[in-house]
Amino acid sequence: MNNNDIKELSLRLTQVAHDHTDFIDGDVLLSDRLNRASMPTSPHRLTFLLVALCTNGECRFTIDTQEFVIRKNDLVIVSDRHIVDNFSATDDADGLVMMLSVNFFYEIVRNVSDVSTLFCFSRSHPVVSLEDKEVELFRSYFFLLKEKIGDPANKFRRHIAGTLILAMFYDLSNVILRVQEESANRKQTRAEDIFTKFIRLVELHFKHERKVGWYALQLGITPKYLSETVKSVSSRTPNEWIDSYVTLELRILLKTSTKSIKEIADEMNFPNQSFLGKFFREHVGVTPTAYRKK
Repeated sequence: MNNNDIKELSLRLTQVAHDHTDFIDGDVLLSDRLNRASMPTSPHRLTFLLVALCTNGECRFTIDTQEFVIRKNDLVIVSDRHIVDNFSATDDADGLVMMLSVNFFYEIVRNVSDVSTLFCFSRSHPVVSLEDKEVELFRSYFFLLKEKIGDPANKFRRHIAGTLILAMFYDLSNVILRVQEESANRKQTRAEDIFTKFIRLVELHFKHERKVGWYALQLGITPKYLSETVKSVSSRTPNEWIDSYVTLELRILLKTSTKSIKEIADEMNFPNQSFLGKFFREHVGVTPTAYRKK
């Protein structure tokens, strides 16, 4: 199928299809009925962020053609623009679902470091198994959010929701650090070691270094070997990883700063504003100016 022919799954359409939900119109949707989630059985590109916890049964789906299975106590995190397909669930499947619009997400996030651990890790590991105490922590956030969002008379519910969600992201990032430490404690393969070091370098230098050759040089290997290794471990190329960090930072700068697009281009080491515009359109689908206005 042509990539341009893939349908988009919007938060508003998903909202209409759900019952037993609480929502801030167009921005946040919570549902405690995973078994009634309106998830695609044909290729659809998400236009929102999805965070879900399976509390019973089993669900299967593909993300960018790769199949995943979630079972009890598994958390799944899918960022926008990923293609979800082939969703199916057992009769006893259930869980908690949280969906956030991209605009709301970048409204509450102020710095790429706030979410890089969580969302960049989830690009290659969208399914994570939680410990019992972590499950209870997520449930606590979910039902407190549900209570606050379900009170439209509260004039501050949007701000309260944003604060709670950002706090939840930090706690989930701590879960990711636990998973990464457990992986580090076992003997890593050479490929995993290279991938880990590559990601650390990207986190430190993505604003100014976007050439795969530069990262390969720092690691003492060839660009070809780095590309093959990163692809084998994460199913994504080094360029895709670098671009994901750059795109995330650009979105945050456009949404939360008063810097001009030219100033942002200088800060992010683009040759000029035109190059930034072309890069942003390719990865987000709109111009920086249109994104900022929207």
